Amino acid sequence: MAHHAAEAEIVDTGSLTRRWIMYVLGIYILTFGVSLAIRAGVGISPQSSLTRTMTLVYTPLSQGTYNFMLELIMLGLTYLVLPKDFKLKNFASLIPAFVLAVFLDLNLKLTEFIVLEEYALRVALLVFADAALAFGLFLMIRANLVLMPIDMFVNTIFKRTGWKWGNIKTGFDCTLLVTSALIGLAFLGEIKFIREGTILNAILVGQYIRLYFFLYKKMSAKKDVAETGKLETVAS
Repeated sequence: MAHHAAEAEIVDTGSLTRRWIMYVLGIYILTFGVSLAIRAGVGISPQSSLTRTMTLVYTPLSQGTYNFMLELIMLGLTYLVLPKDFKLKNFASLIPAFVLAVFLDLNLKLTEFIVLEEYALRVALLVFADAALAFGLFLMIRANLVLMPIDMFVNTIFKRTGWKWGNIKTGFDCTLLVTSALIGLAFLGEIKFIREGTILNAILVGQYIRLYFFLYKKMSAKKDVAETGKLETVAS
């Protein structure tokens, strides 16, 4: 799952059971953050804005269902971009995608009671939501297990083209935003869920993850120093 050397430094290479628990917990916290961001009502991430808009276009399907459908489409595109590298094990990515869809619908249900009127409180909720979302991502990166189809698609584009991963991800997110806006205009007569919070989300999530990386490395360094000190004490 690690995309960069910085991520590789913080991945857990220990017990597989512990890593799966961490991974599933990360998915839950991520979807909790997404649901809180939606309840804030000041704009959400590109992926969420698209799937949320679709729930207004065709209401019988839940946002979790639309999210899973998007992941399924991305898995198909991954095959089309680089079919020779596509393996049967790639279908395993649909398992965490399904879990994410279930958790998302569950958390949207659990947060239905949150209705804020004051703008400052709504922004504060979004800031907290992004912190939770980023922490969920951090745990998933730490677990270093299965890539979601969307991340797999971005990685495949990177492998096929050699373009910078960050630029590909930015282009992908912008494509989702444009698609969400066009669908909103075509079917609803207005753009939904793309506001100032969308920009705030793009900035904060990355910064939060950097903060979690920094704190984890700092804690690990202190732990290593403490263990070294204990060994020296025993040796002497």
